[in-house]
Order: sequence, then structure tokens, then C-alpha cells
Amino acid sequence: MSRIEQLIAEIEEYIDSCKPQPFSNNKILVNREELEELLVELRLRVPDEIKQYQKIISNQDAILNDARTQADAMLREATAQTNEMVNEHEIVQQAYAAANQIVDEANQQAQHILDAAVNDANNIRQGAVQYTDDLLAGLQNIISHSMETTQSRFESYMNSMQSSYDVVTGNRNELRVPADSSNEHTEEYPPEE
Repeated sequence: MSRIEQLIAEIEEYIDSCKPQPFSNNKILVNREELEELLVELRLRVPDEIKQYQKIISNQDAILNDARTQADAMLREATAQTNEMVNEHEIVQQAYAAANQIVDEANQQAQHILDAAVNDANNIRQGAVQYTDDLLAGLQNIISHSMETTQSRFESYMNSMQSSYDVVTGNRNELRVPADSSNEHTEEYPPEE
């Protein structure tokens, strides 16, 4: 398991360990500093793992060089065989035919090796990109969940404050009602700002 996967697991464990918000089953109270520390470490680790995958992708050059070396060796072998057969005209004709066949086979093998190397390198690159995208998607989900939780807490706090404000305003209005209850006209005071 990579360090990034461990950090994501730690963030998920942290979220699971957070206390639920009072009167709520799906909202939690989060220690902002602790979550930010985990996110900072995650941000620091992502470039290291990307470098590691880039190093794997860079092995593509080594595979291609190996394929070229094998092709060159086959071509040298074909040339050596051709030079040995060049004594007489008939032998020369046969040598050319054999050399051409060997060169064709060497080119086909070299092309096959190059195609396989390029295919492997592309698969590794796609895997690295997909892995990084999956990690970033997980991080995006965590941040989105944290934002939703914070917004919900803020709205709950504002509703609570509005309720308290309304009670205080009502109490003040009751205190200002004239003692003579037979008076039909009671002055209601606007809330002070």
C-alpha cells in the first residue's frame, strides 16, 4: 500500500472517528487542524508517487534501446554471414537472398520488440495516470464532504441564532406593552439593529 493510500485511509478513519453533531446522524464535528495536517501531507506525497511512476515510464527508453541493440546484433550477424558467402557468383546470389531474408526477419523482430515496448510503456503511463486520477478523486470527495459538513453547521448555527433573536425581540415587545390592557392600540417596537 502506497503512502498516499495510507493517508487516504487515515483521513477516512479520522472522519469515522469524529463525534457526530448533536441531533444529527450524518453530520460530524471535525478538528480543522488535524484534517488540514493530513491533507498537507497528502499534497506533499502526491508528487513523490508521480515521480515514481514517471521513473517507470522512463524505462521505456531502456526497453527501446535493448530492442535496437538486438536488431543491430541481428543485422551484424546477417552481414557477417553475407560476407562469408561472397566468394563466387552463385554463392553471392544465395548470400544476397539469405541476407535479405535475415534482414527482413531482423526488421520484423525489431519492429515486434519496439511495438511491444511502446505498448508496455503506454499501459504503464495509462495506469499511472488512472491511479493518480483515482487518488485525486478520493481527495476531491473528502474535501467536498468537509465543505458540505461545514456549510450545514453554519446554516444550523444561523438558524439557532435567528431563533434566539426572534425570542429576544418577542420578549422585548412584551415588556413594552402598556399596563392598561384595555387599550386597543399597543405599540410594537421594531427590533434594534
